[in-house]
This record gives sequence, C-alpha cells and structure tokens, in this order.
Amino acid sequence: MAPPVRYCIPGERLCNLEEGSPGSGTYTRHGYIFSSLAGCLMKSSENGALPVVSVVRETESQLLPDVGAIVTCKVSSINSRFAKVHILYVGSMPLKNSFRGTIRKEDVRATEKDKVEIYKSFRPGDIVLAKVISLGDTQSNYLLTTAENELGVVVAHSESGIQMVPISWCEMQCPKTHTKEFRKVARVQPEFLQT
Repeated sequence: MAPPVRYCIPGERLCNLEEGSPGSGTYTRHGYIFSSLAGCLMKSSENGALPVVSVVRETESQLLPDVGAIVTCKVSSINSRFAKVHILYVGSMPLKNSFRGTIRKEDVRATEKDKVEIYKSFRPGDIVLAKVISLGDTQSNYLLTTAENELGVVVAHSESGIQMVPISWCEMQCPKTHTKEFRKVARVQPEFLQT
C-alpha cells in the first residue's frame, strides 16, 4: 500500500537538516527545511544518502497577464464607451482559461483620444494585440490599451466572412468584395509574422 500523501503549505516546517537535504520548492532557515510552495511533500533518497525533501505542485501554475504584458485577445462585444475582450494569450503562451478584459475608448489610440469611436476601431470577433495597463476593477476585468502603433487589430473578417487585409492604420479591406471597414490596425512586427 502506498504511503499517504502529505500536503503542505508555504512556510510549513517539514523536517530538520539532519533528516534530509533541501530540494525544489523548499528553503532552509535555522537548521530546518520549510516549504515554499503549496503542494505535495516528496522524499527521495539515493545510495543511502540523506533523502532530498522537495515540494511539488499537482498542476503547473496558471499563467496570468501582468501589467505591461502584450496579450492577444478576441473582441466579444462593443458599445460606445468600450470593447469587451477575452484574453487568449500572454505573449506567445496560450492561457488555459481566458480572462476578461476591457479596452476603454480613451485607451484605443495615443492621439485624438476624444475623436475615437469604438465601432470604427473594433468589431466582435476581431483578434487584437493589446497591452495590460491595469489589473482592473471590481468586475475583475483587465484594463488594456492599443495606444501604440504595434497594437490593435491583427485579424478581422468582413461581413462576407473573408479575412480582411490592412490598407492603412485605420482601414482594412475585404479582398473579395473590396469593401473597406474602419479598424484600429496594428503594425505587426516582423518577428510576429509566420512564414
């Protein structure tokens, strides 16, 4: 029968240094080994040496958007004051769970903020590159900005369902119908282009 699993929390004293040597997820202080993580206690010994005491998590930690991080998100809804988005990637790392974000009217672009119209910048379904500016408010939304040339809409589909092509910083065009639609277009950097 397997020994029972022992769970520990950060700061919990596990054993003294005479009973084991510290491994990952632990630290030493005053001759004792303490847990630095919440997780399962593991002891492994080789060749009769002191067992290595470590703490491992059952699942890998959740990646979270941080202030200043570039995120990839999908617009879910818009109104006259802001666009609601779902954050899908932080940098190039996909998230297990999407987070909600908001791009306010005043955070769409750096100049002429008072002339910004959300429906001329984003539409539901657009894929947007944005930067996290705040961890949000009581609704637990991340506040995002696209007020840089490299930030904005990177993928948009026309009303006929065709992926549009950017023709300026504020317009995209459907290659099939040649209709133009307004967007806050991102100037995609070469390192993000896939060949």
